[in-house]
Amino acid sequence: MKKFIFIEYPKCSTCQKAKKFLENHAVDFEDRHIVEKKPTVSELKKWILISQKPVKSFFNTSGLVYKNQNIKEKLPLLSEEEQIELLSQDGMLIKRPLLVSDTSVLVGFKSEEWKNLIDKK
Repeated sequence: MKKFIFIEYPKCSTCQKAKKFLENHAVDFEDRHIVEKKPTVSELKKWILISQKPVKSFFNTSGLVYKNQNIKEKLPLLSEEEQIELLSQDGMLIKRPLLVSDTSVLVGFKSEEWKNLIDKK
């Protein structure tokens, strides 16, 4: 049976929906608070590689930290390495929730996508 890491910010309503979804589907997961235990650079590199998504898709573009720091303007000027470093510095910059396994990483909550993944286990 596949073990998942569910990375969330508990006050986020989308994260709450995603967690309820996992619980309703009896998915075995480790719960991780994105601010208290921020993803490291090496974790992010691994997850980005597994997800096959561009680094920019991991940014929480609707978050206050993203907006207040004008990250939209800064991103094109940063290398991929620098973008990953930036993500690792503040969990609130990362789009959430994340559902991570050894073979897949889902960014954000789309119930169809999540259902397809957990049905494969």
